[in-house]
Amino acid sequence: MCQPAAASRLPDTPADVRSFDQLRLFVHVALCRKENLLEHHFPMTELELRQNGTRCGFQFVLHGPRSVKLAAVWSSASNEVLFYDATGNRFGRIRLPNKVA
Repeated sequence: MCQPAAASRLPDTPADVRSFDQLRLFVHVALCRKENLLEHHFPMTELELRQNGTRCGFQFVLHGPRSVKLAAVWSSASNEVLFYDATGNRFGRIRLPNKVA
């Protein structure tokens, strides 16, 4: 499990996301804000997604209270993040203007 690093600067907008660490923080905060959760109280796991042996993105899962899980999927090809609520419905789609390194 990973949690946001306190020393990392929180990206305010999608345009501020330039590294994978900033992407992780951006997703964590967005998922917490969806359900009004305190950002440093709930862990987030991530899973590397592969297609034909090549990394194509990541799935992030925020583990909230009472087994609530929110998710996001980042596609490296389209450089966008899809956000899903606890019922599995997509609630957001954000295209990142800068390539995530």
